[in-house]
Amino acid sequence: MLRRETSETGRAGAGARRAAVRRALRLAARPGPWRRGPVLAALAPLLGLFMLLHAEIPNRVGNVGSLVETFLPWFGLAVPALLAGALWRRSASAVAALLVPVVVWLHLFGGLLSDKSRPGGDVTVASHNVGADNPDPARTARDLAASGADVLALEELTERARGTYERELARTYAYHAVLGTVGLWSRFPLSDVRPVDIQTDYGPLAAARPADARMSHARALRATVATEHGPLAVYVAHLGSARVNLRAGFWTVHRDRNAKALGEAVAAERNGRVVLLGDLNGTMDDRAFAGLTSRMRSAQDGAGDGFGFTWPARFPVARIDQILVRGVEPVNSRVLPATGSDHLPVAAGIKW
Repeated sequence: MLRRETSETGRAGAGARRAAVRRALRLAARPGPWRRGPVLAALAPLLGLFMLLHAEIPNRVGNVGSLVETFLPWFGLAVPALLAGALWRRSASAVAALLVPVVVWLHLFGGLLSDKSRPGGDVTVASHNVGADNPDPARTARDLAASGADVLALEELTERARGTYERELARTYAYHAVLGTVGLWSRFPLSDVRPVDIQTDYGPLAAARPADARMSHARALRATVATEHGPLAVYVAHLGSARVNLRAGFWTVHRDRNAKALGEAVAAERNGRVVLLGDLNGTMDDRAFAGLTSRMRSAQDGAGDGFGFTWPARFPVARIDQILVRGVEPVNSRVLPATGSDHLPVAAGIKW
């Protein structure tokens, strides 16, 4: 009896030892925290390189490079998604690899996270695409007049609403000029008002159009504003639209042509103090605006708080309404409250 119990005890002990060995082997076969999630660990630095080298993404197919640059800040949202996957996989290597895209994103956009605005400014300028389908232009005009802007640019003016804006804004602004679908209102005298050829009319038939027909569809103007601190050259522009479709991809043909022509006009400007106001239908990260960004700086980048997204008004995802300056210093930049337009207005204080 004793021998049988001893034998059974021995077999039980051997079984327990074998089970322990199997558990140890299984644990040893499992990858450690630094070996888990190799795919996630590889995706993180690739995301960082993608954002860092965005200018190298070609535009040959579907204008992909410009599309990426238009929404470049939003690629940072991939970081928390990758972090969630790394924590779920308990992958130390994937978590560590996320430092690469975080550092790249902060390098590109970290400066926008701090509030660089300061009170004051010699002149306040503002711009708004008022929207051709704006249901209440009178209220929009009153809201803009109450913003405190000394110089106000409007884009997408329609013949039907033009009189409303002129009537409502006359109470605040003594001077104004409208050419085609863009206009400029000012507390200071205006002079040398002229259209800017941004090649809206293009092709062999463009030259055959009568001058008055071209003028009625003008989308850019230039004026000299006689401020108390000296003359200021002000450009107002509404560039061609950008569209995303299956055939053409990110279609920006007209906009890019307009941007190039506008850049050339600004480059030829003799006044050292220049402000560009308008709906440029693109962000300043987009390579299509290199001709402008190489000569002017964004008021939002220099003196704003955050990204200052302006479109669409209900849920803004991109800043396509711009205030660019040269020869003057932006001291503050902000997005104004929504009106009846699908764009948000923007304003900036500048000083000499």
